[in-house]
Amino acid sequence: EELLKLAPELYDITIFGAEPHFNYNRILLSPVLCGEKTPEEIVLNDAAWYAENGITLLTGKAVTEVDRRRRCVRSADGTEVPYDRLLLATGSDPFIIPLPGKDLPGVVTFRDFKDVDAMLDAARSGLRHAVVIGGGLLGLEAANGLLKRGMDVTVIHLTDTLMERQLDRPAGALLQKSLEERGLKFRMGAQTAAILGETRVTGVRFKDD
Repeated sequence: EELLKLAPELYDITIFGAEPHFNYNRILLSPVLCGEKTPEEIVLNDAAWYAENGITLLTGKAVTEVDRRRRCVRSADGTEVPYDRLLLATGSDPFIIPLPGKDLPGVVTFRDFKDVDAMLDAARSGLRHAVVIGGGLLGLEAANGLLKRGMDVTVIHLTDTLMERQLDRPAGALLQKSLEERGLKFRMGAQTAAILGETRVTGVRFKDD
């Protein structure tokens, strides 16, 4: 968008995206999870915008190699595109606690549409219990969304105060009380030691048990 504002005729722009979607507002994934918005409503630029601005968008193509000698980008499926200028805008990856069982089916992060789809599939399939590790802002948003989708949700938090980076202890206690009144459950001051599971059933063992 900035290049188009500064010098709209200077470059032919190609964008690689590993996800099979147009660009969207990740902050609004929480309203999608809880049913307040649809995926279409959080798209930032649709197909018409890319066409109108002459941008080539390659979705579902994860870049695996940058050949600086030949000045080209190569994706996992073999697509190659030459470049004069290369901009890396890959965002961040969610931190996954290095616990036994972190790779079990049913263990998901909360960062993209794929994660939201996995959580919605779990709620629709009849699974009743969800565990959210982390009582920060994103964890609480995920917990609230799953609760609204009909799941029984327990939040596991390492400290005794929710959102401790933003709230002091009295404010954290008020927030916890309010969320408990909505139906969320909490295990505070509990450090997760492992994720245990059989098929699609996942449990958590705590070091303080």
